[in-house]
Amino acid sequence: MSTYLRLQTADLKPAIISRIAAAYEQAFHMLCVKDRDDPLTEMVARNVIKIAQTGDRDPAEIAALAIRELEMR
Repeated sequence: MSTYLRLQTADLKPAIISRIAAAYEQAFHMLCVKDRDDPLTEMVARNVIKIAQTGDRDPAEIAALAIRELEMR
């Protein structure tokens, strides 16, 4: 898990953190990113956190939405 993701989720409930972590990992699997030092990791973490905080969503849906938002930029 990226440092950014750890810092931004420190004050959240465990259920939300679990959902965010699962979505984060799934997004990297979908993007085929292996290097966690890749600058893309922070962008994905920001998107995943932002989307996860908007409501109860499945981690797969959060990951897909985070990737879609990256593609729009």
